[in-house]
Amino acid sequence: MAGSKLTLNRLLVLAALGFGLYVWFSEEAPPPVAPTAGVDPAATNAAPQPGYALNPRNSWPPEAGEAGAGLASDLFALNYFVVLDGSGSMSETECSEGMRKIEVARTALASFADSVPRQANLGLAVFDAKGLSERLPLGVANRDAFRQAVQAVSVNASTPLRSAMELAYDRLLEQGRRQLGYGEYHLVVVTDGHASKGEDPTPAVNRILGESPVVVHTIGFCIGERHPLNQPGRTYYRSANNPRALQQGLETVLAESPDFSVTQFAD
Repeated sequence: MAGSKLTLNRLLVLAALGFGLYVWFSEEAPPPVAPTAGVDPAATNAAPQPGYALNPRNSWPPEAGEAGAGLASDLFALNYFVVLDGSGSMSETECSEGMRKIEVARTALASFADSVPRQANLGLAVFDAKGLSERLPLGVANRDAFRQAVQAVSVNASTPLRSAMELAYDRLLEQGRRQLGYGEYHLVVVTDGHASKGEDPTPAVNRILGESPVVVHTIGFCIGERHPLNQPGRTYYRSANNPRALQQGLETVLAESPDFSVTQFAD
């Protein structure tokens, strides 16, 4: 019997999963719980809430698949999807101590990849001379591939921030369906410019914050505080005016992730 005994944590995980599935499919399920329920996202000045990922939510993601169909192996996984600006201005050396800004970003993101928890999912989208596309899907054991994808960025493009945010959110939404809404979801933007014409990211941010638990982090490299992705109380924004500040901005993404253990799902 001792060899087959489940640990307390495993029992709590199984109990939480069973309750989450019951709530998901029960006709008597309680009203949806969302971090912005009943609040106009454009009006709130509250700080981003660190406990957003600690409870099952049957309002997000929408259109979740059937239990057992394409479910993630770790329902409580952390997810970090990075959007990297490869626009033409990233070839400049302003704020970069003589280096091109893209080189500074490559170094900082390589360090970030090393710091992301080993069991967390990491993904990447880039807009550069090759256009806007996902360069690495969310996954674990892909840190070398992440660094290689960042190294392969070829700067020379406009700044389609809205489209990039929408692409990143779509990928996090897909992962949310696979995790039944459990876990953490972080969209991390590294940019050195304002959006191109018709690419104001504000509508995308409003949608993300209004309907999901995804947290938006932005490191504005050499562009100061006046940026549409800087929305106090709604998004995390760090202004970086030198290489060390860019590195520190990425470090705060991990520091701002809420700390939790599976035991909290049993409350």
